Amino acid sequence: MLNIRVTTDRETVTAAHELVANDPTVANIVSLTSSGPTDILFFDVARENANPIVAALRDLGIEQNGSITLSEPLTTISVAADRAEAHAPGHPDDALVWEHIEEQARGNARLSWSFVAFLVLATLIASIGRYTDQPILIVGAMVVGPEFAPIAAICVALIRRRGAPIPQAIATLALGFLVAGGLTWLLWALADLSGWVDYTAATTGESTQFIVSPDIWSFIIALLAGSAGVLSLTTSKSAALVGVFISVTTVPAIACIGLTLAVGAWHEAWSSSVQLAVNLAGLLIAGTATLAIQRFAWRRFGGLKSGE
Repeated sequence: MLNIRVTTDRETVTAAHELVANDPTVANIVSLTSSGPTDILFFDVARENANPIVAALRDLGIEQNGSITLSEPLTTISVAADRAEAHAPGHPDDALVWEHIEEQARGNARLSWSFVAFLVLATLIASIGRYTDQPILIVGAMVVGPEFAPIAAICVALIRRRGAPIPQAIATLALGFLVAGGLTWLLWALADLSGWVDYTAATTGESTQFIVSPDIWSFIIALLAGSAGVLSLTTSKSAALVGVFISVTTVPAIACIGLTLAVGAWHEAWSSSVQLAVNLAGLLIAGTATLAIQRFAWRRFGGLKSGE
């Protein structure tokens, strides 16, 4: 169940109350009247039917003079809520709550210092993993890397035909990659000038050679990971994201680009660039396709009465 709070003028709250009162997927309606011009309406709605309810509320123009707030309680102990859930089509875990997904995408598209910091740290860890040929460091760097968030934002924007987040997300990725790769190159170049870097160690390593060896399997894994990542985000199964992070070779590729450019290994820098491009393409293609399939399946089989 989702809890929805509507805050707006009294007349619109009354209209919203009438709108949801007879919906069988809605329960626990509470209307609060204040001494001022603003009233509040609370109600629970089955997650599966949230989209048409929110769309109908937005048609009342509530966000112009008030707000619609969606939240998901940890547990709802209510017979009325159970009945509302039983009336809703499909399974709650399969429902796509587009307002939540789009808000998450807008947040993920924006550049932040924390995004850059995590990406830089992940890239530095991966570069050391490549230099020392330690796969465990590569895996650790994959987990730390935050790059899937703006990639998912692009997928959502493409499916929902919301163009605004796309340039933001692309800029976030590009700037993050440039800063992370640039700092990695700078630090390894300084280390190389100081005589601390062994060229052979920087360009070889049986256990981490896959980073500079892109092939069809790199693309297939990126496709599978992109699909799993989007499913994880849209169904709130965040634990699965860890598996996505350690499946793709984006951060290790950026790390190898910085490391190999620092020591002048141009061929490996190029191979790492190809690896990065292959992984990004696979993630974007699979993520967008998965969202499209989810939307089609929910429209076709979810049984929603209207909306998405």
